[in-house]
Amino acid sequence: MAPRAGRPRVVTLSTDVGSAYAAQMKGVLLHSLPPDRIVDLTHDLPAHGVREAAFVVRAMATPFPAGSVHLVVVDPGVGGGRAPLAAACADGSRLVGPDNGVLLPLAEALGGATFYRIDPRRVVRAGRVGTTFDGRDLFAPAAAQLARGVRPSSLGPTIVPVGQPLPHAVRRVGRADGEVVHIDRFGNLITNIPSDWVPRKPGPVTVRVGSRRGRRVPWATSYAEIGRGRLGALGSSFGTVEVAVGEGRAARRLQAEVGDEVALRWRGGRARATSTVNSDRPRRR
Repeated sequence: MAPRAGRPRVVTLSTDVGSAYAAQMKGVLLHSLPPDRIVDLTHDLPAHGVREAAFVVRAMATPFPAGSVHLVVVDPGVGGGRAPLAAACADGSRLVGPDNGVLLPLAEALGGATFYRIDPRRVVRAGRVGTTFDGRDLFAPAAAQLARGVRPSSLGPTIVPVGQPLPHAVRRVGRADGEVVHIDRFGNLITNIPSDWVPRKPGPVTVRVGSRRGRRVPWATSYAEIGRGRLGALGSSFGTVEVAVGEGRAARRLQAEVGDEVALRWRGGRARATSTVNSDRPRRR
């Protein structure tokens, strides 16, 4: 689905560059787009955290209307051999960013995509300032063109993108195994274990993070239910299991990092009916 004729597409921005550098990207976009067409999703993604960014951006961008342009810049390989990408998604959305895997989960959630390698000569009219900030000098101009209706295929040839799939969680009877895929600003540990894998009333659950010993903690429906200073587990806003400390920081309490394995065990409770198979493959309905 495309936007109404003559009206630019919405452009969302997700980066790890911070607000100052992001402002330069927005300055480029504003040469071609009205301010109400530009939406900041986040500019405090973990620096160089490609896989974590892929998880977060997929969750944040999928609710946007079909036909939006999603510009994602988490680009530790800038200036090297990685390709710059534009993509046409099955739902009509467009993606722009580096070929390092950060776009793939979102592309899949939007129904799949055809990817194109951006030829800078087709995008940048003036000389590029340098080789360290493609977010401003290449990706933002490309996103602006796509928002104005330029087809991704006009920016360069098709390309098979580099794969960096998100990790799979595994479910068995009374247990699930996954990993920490995101640590939010409150220090909560967001896992890739779908929360609907856990029975509705499992009672206390046992959580083991990394090589640390398992801890028996309450399964809660809110942070208030966990209680101030207590460790617990609950379903996160991402639709996956979260390990949290009430008004505290679970990452600090457990000395946890993104990529740490998470083992969740429970007893009793009625299993939920769910069609979820792989936690890294949500799809727009």
